[in-house]
Amino acid sequence: MKKYVLALDQGTTSSRAILFDRKGNICYKAQHEFTQIYPHTGWVEHNPMEILFSQLQSVMEVLAKSKATVEDIASIGITNQRETTIVWDKSTGKPVYNAIVWQCRRTADVCEQIKADEELTQYIKDHTGLVVDAYFSATKIKWILDNVEGARDLAEKGQLLFGTVETWLIWNLTGGAVHITDYSNASRTMLFDVDKLCWDEYLCEKLGIPMSMLPTCEPSSKIYGKVAKSVMGIEELAGVPISGAIGDQPAALFGQGCFDKGQAKNTYGTGCFLLMNTGEKRVESKNNLVTGVAWGLDGKVTYAIEGSAFNAGSVIKWLRDDLQLIPSARRCDELAESVPNANGVYFVPAFTGLGAPYWDMYARGTIVGLTRGANAAHICRSVLEAIAYQMTDLLEAMKQDSDIELAELRVDGGASVSDIMMQIQADMIRTNVNRPKMVETTAIGAAYLAGLAVGFWKDTEEIQKIREVDKVFEPQMDMEKREKRYRGWLRAVERSRDWVEH
Repeated sequence: MKKYVLALDQGTTSSRAILFDRKGNICYKAQHEFTQIYPHTGWVEHNPMEILFSQLQSVMEVLAKSKATVEDIASIGITNQRETTIVWDKSTGKPVYNAIVWQCRRTADVCEQIKADEELTQYIKDHTGLVVDAYFSATKIKWILDNVEGARDLAEKGQLLFGTVETWLIWNLTGGAVHITDYSNASRTMLFDVDKLCWDEYLCEKLGIPMSMLPTCEPSSKIYGKVAKSVMGIEELAGVPISGAIGDQPAALFGQGCFDKGQAKNTYGTGCFLLMNTGEKRVESKNNLVTGVAWGLDGKVTYAIEGSAFNAGSVIKWLRDDLQLIPSARRCDELAESVPNANGVYFVPAFTGLGAPYWDMYARGTIVGLTRGANAAHICRSVLEAIAYQMTDLLEAMKQDSDIELAELRVDGGASVSDIMMQIQADMIRTNVNRPKMVETTAIGAAYLAGLAVGFWKDTEEIQKIREVDKVFEPQMDMEKREKRYRGWLRAVERSRDWVEH
């Protein structure tokens, strides 16, 4: 009888391995960080070999702690930082360049050239569900082919392979036998037709990307292959099926049990990522949100609409480290709780511009409404409110786009531990905020998908029963007060916009 599913959670700064049992409990976990490489301003890279080794290291550590054998592990599921782009030689297995990370802005000028062609920009939106941005993988692949000596020649000869991080890991774990991606990761490349569920030949041609480089696209829950005997350090896992792959944010949506249309989750991390399940139908956004495949499961595809705010937990960190206004994040909560409101103060955390639904790269951070009566507690409260207001903006945009009324908001991420912020969030969105006991929602999402493919869990109903609630926050503020506060926020946002001269 198999005891565990192994989840590989490959993030932007570290790789983790977690063993989950049938009840969804974390039995063992290990984590290894890897190097962040910044060759120029706005450029971000990782060493793909280091990503692989840090992931294998984490697996080895978990195996050593648990003494688990191949007989104990039912399958492996992988979740990953999305958009990060790796190109390697299929004969040698060596990358031709470092991984270009999702945060990297080096291809902004290529994106501007694409945007100058209105027809192409519209085509990308219509077929991929994305806005043209350096964030996504397509222009990163193009950059490698255009700038790495000999790369284009090798690619045209069919010698090079492209993958986002889960593709790279699966290829290595199967000893080069399997070159696949799942629909959720393919949706973030800007090359994938999200309706037809295949690579878009026209876009590949326009960007000069040979289709021979691209992996096969598969559902998120399926046996893709098995761990090869030749994988150094984890030889004892040879033969274990790799049966789940999904990008980190849709993984959290799945891990939160948001299986029904209209369910949504928000991850409160450095930034915030809000995803709503829109069912088997793709929603086209009129508010500059992006749409894509959340997962493929049981012969069906589930779509999601997504919005993000650039600065959330990073603002609390700024209060602590740069302003030294607070010694810890917990102190921010304590100060915010000590006052009934922010005393008319609004903080707009547009440190790096504003994301959806505004998309104003020239906006900057703003504090308005200050009077002599404002103190540190009011500033702290205004910061927590700002995070909640940003999510309210995104949810309002989602409602307009989808005509779906939100049933509840499920939350995770480091900053979701703040009771006061979750209460403010519930008041602002007029909907219950539901926080689970399980904080590792991304990893467990990958584990569930892998386990479903091999019958470790029967179906999503069984998974739904596993989820335990830590606390539900219900709206308490009266409507008039809520409307007044939210109007104040929208006025403050307007003050922050288009600040940088250009």
